[in-house]
Amino acid sequence: MEHHVFKLLEIVGTSGEGIDGAVKAALARARETVRHVRWFEVTAARGFVHDSGEIEYQVTLKIGFAIDD
Repeated sequence: MEHHVFKLLEIVGTSGEGIDGAVKAALARARETVRHVRWFEVTAARGFVHDSGEIEYQVTLKIGFAIDD
């Protein structure tokens, strides 16, 4: 049986398209520099309201990735 060791990374993603968009943006950006991303956990969700009324969604993610052997 193969055993894996994971490391956690905490990041914040943002999007004007909703929480789902913020999660996808964060994961897409993380995968540009982190190999073996295996799972994520949303630990916080919030929003920012601009003076214009536009909403920017923000999510904090813990991302688990496998460490190379």
